[in-house]
Amino acid sequence: MHRTAEARARAVLESRGIARSKHLEQAGVSRTQIQRLVERGVIERVGWGLYRDPKAPQSERADLAEVARLVPGGVVCLLSALRFHGLTTQNPFQVWVAIDRKAWRPQVDHPPLRFAFLSGPSLTEGVEEHPVDGVTVRVYSAAKTVADCFKFRNKLGIDVAVEALRAYREAHPKGLEAVWRFAEINRVARVIRPYLEAVG
Repeated sequence: MHRTAEARARAVLESRGIARSKHLEQAGVSRTQIQRLVERGVIERVGWGLYRDPKAPQSERADLAEVARLVPGGVVCLLSALRFHGLTTQNPFQVWVAIDRKAWRPQVDHPPLRFAFLSGPSLTEGVEEHPVDGVTVRVYSAAKTVADCFKFRNKLGIDVAVEALRAYREAHPKGLEAVWRFAEINRVARVIRPYLEAVG
């Protein structure tokens, strides 16, 4: 019986990278069996109702994979997206996630989350999907992230936004039009214009 539950759990984790308890239960692994597999070290609990194979290789972006499972409608943004795209040397201890203003806010112990509330095109435009540890993670594009930093300059500091713009300009010398497009979507075109002219 243990072997059957173990085999089923391993198959789920192999296909999903990180799985919710409901995914394991749908595969025929009961809650009691899940708990026993955790106690035996066969699977590892990485968050509330989230499990992974402890032997599976884990990247430095593992937190982003966990967040993708915990906040399915969220998009990695701001400092976490800057880090993802290599546009900052900062390593935020919280994972920044954009969600709809009216969305339910999950209570999560790990990883620590910081929410940015958006709506309309500011939420839906510029989303990319990247595989991380077997999980599809939604992350804003580099250009959208730079525009977002100007939108949230009061939370991050204008210096962070300007540093992000300079790093983006260096990495994407012909990509400033994309930043301008997202700045218009975010309604920060007037704010960002002098900085774009300075780096352009």
